[in-house]
This record gives sequence, C-alpha cells and structure tokens, in this order.
Amino acid sequence: MNQSVTLESLQLHFPSAMIGRSLVIHANCFDWLQAVPENTLHAMVTDPPYGLKEYEYEQIAKRNKGEGGIWRIPPSFDGHERSPLPRFTALNAKERGILKDFFIEWGRMALRALRPGAHIFLASSTFLSQMVFSAIVESGLEFRGEVIRLVQTLRGGDRPKNAEQEYPNVASLPRGSYEPWGLFRKPIPLGMRVSDCLREYGTGGLRRLPDGNPFSDVIPSERTPKKERAIADHPSLKPQSFLRQVVYAALPLGTGILADPFMGSGSTIAAAEALGLCSVGVERHNAYYHMSLEVIPKLSGLEHPIQGHHRRLFS
Repeated sequence: MNQSVTLESLQLHFPSAMIGRSLVIHANCFDWLQAVPENTLHAMVTDPPYGLKEYEYEQIAKRNKGEGGIWRIPPSFDGHERSPLPRFTALNAKERGILKDFFIEWGRMALRALRPGAHIFLASSTFLSQMVFSAIVESGLEFRGEVIRLVQTLRGGDRPKNAEQEYPNVASLPRGSYEPWGLFRKPIPLGMRVSDCLREYGTGGLRRLPDGNPFSDVIPSERTPKKERAIADHPSLKPQSFLRQVVYAALPLGTGILADPFMGSGSTIAAAEALGLCSVGVERHNAYYHMSLEVIPKLSGLEHPIQGHHRRLFS
C-alpha cells in the first residue's frame, strides 16, 4: 500500500491541469488506470459512455448536425428544444457483447487502482443496468446495491414506431422516472471489519449526512438546470444538486482522492471542488477535456439549487 501518493503524482505522463484541489487529465482512462499505482484511489463517481459507441467521432458529428445516428432527438413540447439522448436500444447482440466485455475489463482496472473498501458509484440506464452491473461484478467488485435518482426523463413512453395511429393507446416502454446508479465496493481484506478498513485505508463505508442521518439510496432529483447546461454543453450532464450528494457520500472520512474516469465536461469534478474535496478527472476527447477547464470553476461556484433541508446540508 502506497500511503504517499499525491494528486500531482497522478498526472503521470499525460497532459493535465490543476484546478483548485482537482486534477484533470487528457487520456484514455484505460491507459491512465493501468499506469496508476495499485491501491491508490479512495472512491469513484462516474457516468460512463456505454461501449463508447455513442461517443465515437462519427456519432458525435451526427449529433452536432442534428442527424441523430444513435442519438435520438426527443420530441419537442411546451416550445422548448430537447437535448439528444443516446438510443441504447440501437445496440445489437454483438455490440451488447462488446459492451459487457468493456465493463469487465474496465472493472478489473478500477479494482486494481482502488484501495480496499473503496466504493464506485456508476450511472446506468434501466435498459442496460442488469448487464452492466453483472459485468462489473464479474470483474471482481462487490455489488452493494443501487442508488436511485428519481427524475422524470424523456425515455420510454413512445407509441409503436411507424404505427402510432394504429396503436394510439400503447407504449413500447414505460416512461422513465428514475435513473439507476450501481454501487460497488472493492472487497475488504479477509478478516477485516469496516472499522478496520476505515483505520487502515480510509475506506469501507459511506459518509453520513452532516446532520448524522445515513446516506439514502433514493434521491429525488431535478433534471439538469438550464443555467448548468449553458455552462457545459455535454449531452449527459448531471445536475450539481445530485452529484454533490453522491460525491459527499463516496468518501466516508471526507478525505482521500475521488476519481471520475469518464469525466466528460467535468461536472463530477466540479461537485467535488465545490465541497473542498480532492479529485481527479480523466477524459479522452480533446474537446470535452478543454471544455472542462472552463466548466469546472463555473459549476463549482454555483449555489446549490436544492431547497430546504438538503440545501442547508450541501450549500
């Protein structure tokens, strides 16, 4: 166990920048995780691209032109333009097999880089979570449950394609009202209790809320506010009001290094920065990496939008 790893030392040989207490790196996370010293990271919070198909350069170009591809343009209502969403149902059997292999390999690399007892919060979808979560378990990580983000989405609820008039009272899938986040843990060494792991590695459990209540696995959430989307033009942007709660819970002692291996525009890193935590984000796409340099300071400076009790806790 390397107890002397610093955030700066995790730059390794990759292009990077420091933003406050955070480090952002331009690299493929597989390359970075392979180079990180073993048993280093205290937690991960990440929203991965599923099999990377939706973030292939061809698919991003189609999305930017409004041509769709794997990106579905949701129907417009109430006069507002909707952000594109990846159509996970477009994956065929072969691509789903590739997706499973992708997460098994990624899970093995994450397992190596994490400290014993460290947790991973991993965003998924109702359509893919069963396969993705089983692949993560196959990699050697423990499944510790799900965190349910309650949010009204634009997924599902559609009438049968090209037969909308014929079957007006049928929906092919239920309208999505939640987003599942898988919760995983690197196994605690045999014979250790959670308390032992906390003393030895600073990991093993989840951080309670500031008022002493336990972190809940169901979190009511808003859709990402327009002011945050105006700062970060990323199709999978999660709201700070949700991310700050998850990031807070991920480090049980409020110390250590939290990583987002699929950083995107940096919203998870911004949440950690807002809470004064050390974090490292890794992004392979040049445009999103450079976007994060501007996005992280702006998002981290926003007042927390949740009202009432949670606002007092996480502002």
